[in-house]
Amino acid sequence: MATAVYEQLKLHMTPEKFYVEACDDGADDVLTIDRVSTEVTLAVKKDVPPSAVTRPIFGILGTIHLVAGNYLIVITKKTKVGEFFNHVIWKATDFDVLSYKKTMLHLTDIQLQDNKTFLAMLNHVLNVDGFYFSTTYDLTHTLQRLSNTSPEFQEMSLLERADQRFVWNGHLLRELSAQPEVHRFALPVLHGFITMHSCSINGKYFDWILISRRSCFRAGVRYYVRGIDSEGHAANFVETEQIVHYNGSKASFVQTRGSIPVFWSQRPNLKYKPLPQISKAANHMDGFQRHFDSQVIIYGKQVIINLINQKGSEKPLEQTFATMVSSLGSGMMRYIAFDFHKECKNMRWDRLSILLDQVAEMQDELSYFLVDSAGQVVANQEGVFRSNCMDCLDRTNVIQSLLARRSLQAQLQRLGVLHVGQKLEEQDEFEKIYKNAWADNANACAKQYAGTGALKTDFTRTGKRTHLGLLMDGWNSMIRYYKNNFSDGFRQDSIDLFLGNYSVDELESHSPLSVPRDWKFLALPIIMVVAFSMCIICLLMAGKSAPHILPFVS
Repeated sequence: MATAVYEQLKLHMTPEKFYVEACDDGADDVLTIDRVSTEVTLAVKKDVPPSAVTRPIFGILGTIHLVAGNYLIVITKKTKVGEFFNHVIWKATDFDVLSYKKTMLHLTDIQLQDNKTFLAMLNHVLNVDGFYFSTTYDLTHTLQRLSNTSPEFQEMSLLERADQRFVWNGHLLRELSAQPEVHRFALPVLHGFITMHSCSINGKYFDWILISRRSCFRAGVRYYVRGIDSEGHAANFVETEQIVHYNGSKASFVQTRGSIPVFWSQRPNLKYKPLPQISKAANHMDGFQRHFDSQVIIYGKQVIINLINQKGSEKPLEQTFATMVSSLGSGMMRYIAFDFHKECKNMRWDRLSILLDQVAEMQDELSYFLVDSAGQVVANQEGVFRSNCMDCLDRTNVIQSLLARRSLQAQLQRLGVLHVGQKLEEQDEFEKIYKNAWADNANACAKQYAGTGALKTDFTRTGKRTHLGLLMDGWNSMIRYYKNNFSDGFRQDSIDLFLGNYSVDELESHSPLSVPRDWKFLALPIIMVVAFSMCIICLLMAGKSAPHILPFVS
C-alpha cells in the first residue's frame, strides 16, 4: 500500500511564511515554506502562529519561479469523480497562485508586464479542464503494471512510484520531491479524462471506468508539436485504459495513441491545412527505434493502426511510417494502414467493420488483463493497439472505442455478466452510457490538444453519421483554424512554462515576450470576426424573409 498523501489541509499565511497543516486524523505535520529564503521544512501544529490568515485547500500543485520570484500553486476546489476500488478520485476544478513576495516594488514596468503575462500563461493551463488526483491511489499506472510490482514499490510514496510520463505537475513538485520527509504533501496530478459508471446488465451490477492519461513529454498543441523528439517521445501521446470491476474481479484493456513517430512538423501558416514537412536532416530511425523500444518494454507487442489518408499531403507520412516499420524488422510490431476517409466516404461508417475484422485475430492474441476476486492474475494483456491519425484525435477515438467495445464484450462474457450469444450492442441502457463516455473522452482529448471539441462524435454517441454532426464538425474545424493560427502560440508557451520546458530568468537584459508580430497576424483575426458576423447576419435575414418567399414556390 503506497504512503497516502494528506487529504485534509489548511493553508496558514503570514508575511514571512506559508504553513500547510495536515488535518487528517492523528496528523501533526505542517509543511513550512519560507517566503524569503524559499526554504521548505517540516514543522508541527504548535509552530503555526495564531496571527496567520487561514483557508482550506485540497492539495499542493507545486511551486514555480517567475519574474517576481517564487509562487505557490494550490488546489482550492475539487469535485468527486467517483470511487475506484474504495479509493476516492477527484477532479481539481480551481486553483490559486500565491506570490512569495509581499510587494512588486522591486520590479520595473517591463518586468511587471512580463510577470503578468507569465501568470496569465499559468492560469491558462490551469483553466484547461482535466486535472485529476487521488490521495490514496496511484492513477498513473494501469492495473496490470500495479499487479507486477515489488514490496519496495508498494511502500513508496505516490510521487516516488508514479509513472513520470503522466505526472503533469512533476516540474512544479521538484522542490518537494527532493525531500522525502515532505512527500505526504506532494500530490501527483494527472491530466486527461476519467469517468466512472455503475452499470447493470441482466440484473448484474458492475463498475465501468475509462481513464485517459496524457503524457507530459513532448506535450503541446496541435500544429506546434508533431512527431517525436530525440528521446523518442511522441506528441499527443495518450494511454487509455478501460476497466471493469465485477464481484471483486477486475478486467482492464489498454490502448495508446500518439503522433506518427518520425521527425515531422506542420507549422501554422494561415492555410487551412498546412503542408506536413518531413525532416530531411534528422536520423528518423534513431528516434523511431527509441520510441518503440520504450513502448515494447512498457506494453509488449505493438499493433500499429495508421488511419491517415494514403493520398494527397498525408501520403508521404504514411509511406515513411510503413518504411520505418519494415526497416526496423521487429517481430514485436505489426503495421496496418487503413485510409479512414477513403473507406468511410459518403458517410459509409459501417465499413469500419473491415478494419475490425482485419485485426480481430490480433486482438484475441493481445488479450486483456484479468485478476479474479482472490487477487490471482488470470490473464495478461500481451500488447497494445497503437492508433494514430494526423492529430490522434477524431479518427483515432472512433477506432479506439470500437476496439474497446470488442474487448469489453469478451470480458463481460467471461465474467458471466453477458449470457452466451448476447451482444453488448443490444444492451440499450449500457450502450448509451458507453457511447457518451467515449465521446466525452474524445472531446476532452481534443480540447486539450486542438482547443475545440472532437469531430465525428455524432458517430461515437449514436453509432451513425448525421448531417447535424457534419455541421458541428464544420463549426469546430473553423474554431480550430482560428485558434491554431492566432492563439496556439500562447497556448504552447503556457504549456512549456508549466512543464518546465522554459524557465523564467528575471536577470535577462531584454524581455522574452517583446517579439513583434507580423501585421497579417494582427489584422486577419479582425477580418475573420467581421466576415463571420456578416455571415450570421445574412443567415438571420434569410430566415426572416423565407416565409414571404415560400408562397411563390409552386
